[in-house]
Amino acid sequence: MDYDAVVVGTGLGGLSCAAILAENGFKTLVCEHTDRVGGCCSTYEYEGYRFDIGASVVELAWVIDELFGRLGAKTSDYVDLLPVDPIYGFITADGRRFCYPVDVEETGKVIASLSAKDGKSWEKFAEVGSEAIRKAHGKVMTKPMGSVRDMIKAVADHPSMVKFLKYFVLNFESTLCSFFRSDDVRASMCLQSYFLRLPPALCPGYVAFLAYSEHEGIFYPRGGMIAIPLGIARVYEERGGSIWFNSTVKRVLLRSGQVCGVEMTDGITVRSRLVVSNINAKTLYLEVVGEENLPSWARRAIRSYEGSMPSPVIMLGLDAPPDLDAHHTVPYSTLDFMNRIWFEDYLNDRTPAFGAGLISWSTRTDPTLAPVGHHILNMIAFAPYRPAEGDWDSIKEPYLERQLGVLEKHFGLRLKDHVVVARVNTPKDFERILRHPRGAVYGLQNDITCAAAFSPSVRSRAVKGLYLAGASTDLGGGIVPTIGSGMVAADLILRDFA
Repeated sequence: MDYDAVVVGTGLGGLSCAAILAENGFKTLVCEHTDRVGGCCSTYEYEGYRFDIGASVVELAWVIDELFGRLGAKTSDYVDLLPVDPIYGFITADGRRFCYPVDVEETGKVIASLSAKDGKSWEKFAEVGSEAIRKAHGKVMTKPMGSVRDMIKAVADHPSMVKFLKYFVLNFESTLCSFFRSDDVRASMCLQSYFLRLPPALCPGYVAFLAYSEHEGIFYPRGGMIAIPLGIARVYEERGGSIWFNSTVKRVLLRSGQVCGVEMTDGITVRSRLVVSNINAKTLYLEVVGEENLPSWARRAIRSYEGSMPSPVIMLGLDAPPDLDAHHTVPYSTLDFMNRIWFEDYLNDRTPAFGAGLISWSTRTDPTLAPVGHHILNMIAFAPYRPAEGDWDSIKEPYLERQLGVLEKHFGLRLKDHVVVARVNTPKDFERILRHPRGAVYGLQNDITCAAAFSPSVRSRAVKGLYLAGASTDLGGGIVPTIGSGMVAADLILRDFA
């Protein structure tokens, strides 16, 4: 059978690319390894509870609007985005609580109650953050950044970006500390570095402004995070696209270095003049394309990339509402503690004594995700792939008990007596289910040496007719960057195959 394009994986990047190609007349097939769309932006039902697999809210939703606009559709006709406010609730080790609302001025008042000087500093931070998001970072979200020339062009097209280049050189910690003096205020914003799965000392400085970007508005899709890829998939299928579920691509087929199709694990061969991969770039090149089919420079390059830090996810179904104040809660800690998680625990293959960095209470925003009167909590953590304590399959239960114990002892969250359902998705589970090597759900270790022009290219330099989308290319992981990568891949394909 013949197709114009085969897309490997129904992550947001792959689906976005596939939908644009179908809109432009390409006969397109998407092959999905599992039985549902979305990859890490997905949801599954277990004993009446609908748990999100990874992603927990949407920021910078205008990128989703841009995608649906390119498809001749409206986001609201396919995805019902519910506003989330406040953005975060915080619990300190001594039991104090406060929340940051979406409103920038009101957040400033909260910060001023912690530190009068930092309340003033927040105004400057928000001003810089707003300009960075609207005039710099936001402008390149859906534009090619696959070469130094692309990056130079982006700066030339948007000269205001120049003033923010220093934040690509400074690290996250120094950027945050240049604005704020209070340890409490710094602690309330230090988690964002781990959104790139890097500690504050290693994370690029521009990531600090994610603490502002959320004040542009955050949302949760009714029905769970899977509602976003389901909406994109629906438009794609309306444009004539096809999806094969439970269909694993074993091999990208080549003829004289040029893509000519894919081979499935069940032996079916699909002929195509181009392939778009939404799976991890290392898995793609080393296993699906095959090292033997790569030039030596490409083998060295792809081997040099490190996977992102794994993130176990604890999923709880509760028979009562938790004692929390927001959709997202951070049992926060200091910058030093966040650095120690990396340098003392992760690099030595130890699971942190407390690794639950973010608690997501999805039923606060959408009660339909659980039986009436019941609730869902997801706790996103940080941990190594091969913990010194033992194999993940054997330490799931002790790990869960320890995390719940820390929440109760240090933050006063008594959850154990209300747990009806408990699951732990470990790095090994993410590797088995979603084909993320070593459980690297954020793709590659996304420091400055592995972003934009320095990441695996959206248009493969090693294999003609091969394109990449998703977390391990372009601007890295997250809902908006992966959708943007799919749009970039589609634009390159439309240019190359015009």
